[in-house]
Amino acid sequence: MKLTRIFDILELYNTNYTDIEDSFGYKNKGNWITFSAKEYYHYAHLFACGLISRGYKKGDKIATISQNLPHWNIADMGISLAGMVHVPVYPTLGAKETEFILEHSDAKLLFLSDKSLYTKVNPIANKIKAIENVFTFNDVDDVPNWVEIIQEAKENETALMEILEKRKDEISEDDLHTIIYTSGTTGNPKGVMLSHKNILSNALGVKPIIPVEKGQVALSFLPLCHVYERMMNYAFQIKGVRIYYAENLGTIVNNLKEIQPHIINTVPRLLEKFYDRIIAIGKDLKGIKKFLFFRAVRIGTKFRADGQNNFWYNFRLSIFRKLIFKKWQEAFGGNIVAIVSGGASLQERLAKLYCAAGLRICEGYGLSETSPVLAVNWPIWENSRIGTVGVALEGVTIKLAEDKEILAKGPNIMKGYYKNEQATKEVFDNEGWFHTGDIGEWIDNKFLKITDRKKEIFKTSSGKYVAPQVIENMFKASGLIEQLMIVGENEKFVSALISPNFNYLHYWALKHKIHYRDNMELIRIPEIIKRYQKEIDIVNKDLSEHEKIKRFRLVCEEWTPATGELSPTLKLKRNVIYDKYENILEEIYGHGADKTQHIGKEGGGGEGINKVINGLGKLMSIGVPPKEKGK
Repeated sequence: MKLTRIFDILELYNTNYTDIEDSFGYKNKGNWITFSAKEYYHYAHLFACGLISRGYKKGDKIATISQNLPHWNIADMGISLAGMVHVPVYPTLGAKETEFILEHSDAKLLFLSDKSLYTKVNPIANKIKAIENVFTFNDVDDVPNWVEIIQEAKENETALMEILEKRKDEISEDDLHTIIYTSGTTGNPKGVMLSHKNILSNALGVKPIIPVEKGQVALSFLPLCHVYERMMNYAFQIKGVRIYYAENLGTIVNNLKEIQPHIINTVPRLLEKFYDRIIAIGKDLKGIKKFLFFRAVRIGTKFRADGQNNFWYNFRLSIFRKLIFKKWQEAFGGNIVAIVSGGASLQERLAKLYCAAGLRICEGYGLSETSPVLAVNWPIWENSRIGTVGVALEGVTIKLAEDKEILAKGPNIMKGYYKNEQATKEVFDNEGWFHTGDIGEWIDNKFLKITDRKKEIFKTSSGKYVAPQVIENMFKASGLIEQLMIVGENEKFVSALISPNFNYLHYWALKHKIHYRDNMELIRIPEIIKRYQKEIDIVNKDLSEHEKIKRFRLVCEEWTPATGELSPTLKLKRNVIYDKYENILEEIYGHGADKTQHIGKEGGGGEGINKVINGLGKLMSIGVPPKEKGK
């Protein structure tokens, strides 16, 4: 059947996938709860009927703020079936951004996942006149539950289904399907308007690239409100892939072993965290085991994806895959066919290492405005090149402007920014090319490589250009550094603000018998500063003179989406960081008296992956009608 609108995917569940008993799954109180294909199809239609019964019209905006759940998928499809527009919002946004999005989007109805979000968001919703009702997915005392909408539809199901069929006929592929708000790294979030055609063309475009088939399993842990995970979720549905949602980021390792997925979507920061964890285990080994472990790592980082590895290399790699890398594969569940990485640049060294370990990395590139994929590395090496973001997606045209900015055209390019014609005009030129704001280059006239963000490149006072992202990415291999931001626009030299990896730093301090009361005192200790200087010196060796980091400051705060320094997709909010540390930046460049290499007010230590990726949220368990099943 031909798919032209997002909700057409449901017909696949009603025809081709009726035998799948666990199309979706999530964990609740230690047990996996699943939804069959038939249940997914039926609940989505009932939810759509319930919305229509309550008087909501085609084009009305419906907002959700929720962790990843099958309930989100049911609501998403129900909203789509009824011709309404889904506005998903990150659960981890601050009150100001949440209020802006709910107000700006003209949302009439709001669905929240649990009591904590209700407590946080309901006072905001009460201030917005357009919002008529607030429901929760989970049972919350004295709060309307989303099941009420489904139950109301059941009372008049036959008549409402007839109305729904007529409503579906009125919906075209060019109608607005969703508004996704950008992360607001440079000001208020902008509402990206994506039609059914925009996002469906992207899902269909990646369908032949995804190396999984009907009945295989995907483990999902990135937020569904982000276009990357959402589009891939649609692509999985089109292929009949069973989708399980991780409990939360702290349980990913256990969930990987339980579910044994064939594919996962992730971001580079998570791959870096997995790597750090594995390396930490290797450091605890003794004797020959430790020697073999790190020998395998060294061999892995020399992996060549073009098939030009010589016989001796392949022979050694085959041995290490059996002795060492087999354990890596088991850590990911043992069945991984591919790991899709997006959202930021992945270190080439790590990509080689994972691929050498038999964990195939497929790195891609895109934006919310492009639904999102513009280019991607395929699982087959002919259409893949480590260190790039791959080849242009079928149907997408990419070219580089004179200044190397990446421009794109295709059915996946957004309709525009909601209620913001000026911003829309700024990103489209007279020939209809969408300007991404990213700088890139072609490798072998086929593979796209991202080099930096156009707006983030700055000049020093000597007129030399500095690409901060390139330098920042060079520090991702450091276990001591959680986040780093390069500064120095219009200044004589380049400097860096560093948010340490406090988990590792605490371990390092203990190992070297360094005593401290708190993180504020820790980052002032000369031995600590000297250790970070070593990290700076390593990177400086590979930089041009005008790019070298001449000064740095350690901060005792972790940068997270919750505290505002990172976007929900873990990008640096440079303006926020500049404002937060304005006085220290002045001191760095000679305007202050304090020359110690530290900054920040007293703060607590790190809590590892859960806090670093706080913007991804905890995937909470939520109750709905279906019965409990085993996987």
